[in-house]
Amino acid sequence: HASARAFITKVHGICKAIRDLPVPAIARIDGYCLGAGLEVAAACDMRAASLRSTFGMPEVKVGIPSVVEAALLPRLIGWGRTAELLMTAENIDARTAGEWGFVERVVAPDKLDAAVEGWVHSILDNGAKAVRLQKALMRRWERLALDEAVAAGIDAFAQSMDSDEPAELLGKFVK
Repeated sequence: HASARAFITKVHGICKAIRDLPVPAIARIDGYCLGAGLEVAAACDMRAASLRSTFGMPEVKVGIPSVVEAALLPRLIGWGRTAELLMTAENIDARTAGEWGFVERVVAPDKLDAAVEGWVHSILDNGAKAVRLQKALMRRWERLALDEAVAAGIDAFAQSMDSDEPAELLGKFVK
């Protein structure tokens, strides 16, 4: 049991490291995205997949439950779809993953790099401090009740004004 605990703790550590990055993490999925791979993708902020991608959580087929970052799935795809994915261990295609909200973009394989690069360029065009504050705020929202989440947003807005970034970028925006 100790080796199993150590293994799954390492899987969680990888996912936690991705979620704890202060900058956006983008999953580029082109092929099979199963088990721990799906959990790594779920840990990312955004996911783009090619049409040839396949998604699934086959753990129950081999006698173990899906754990660690599988806990993110209800927030991404809802409880019923999570139950379907985890309890049937059936795979879904990329289009279904897109319809369910697991991936934000589903494109032809030859368009996958462009889809990811488009996000990267859009993010880089924004205020670096604001993007970092936004990611941190979104992580806080996951743990807070609605009223507390709104209050945290007000705090983040005020904190953003501690730098010159808003004035500088607003000046460029209105030109």
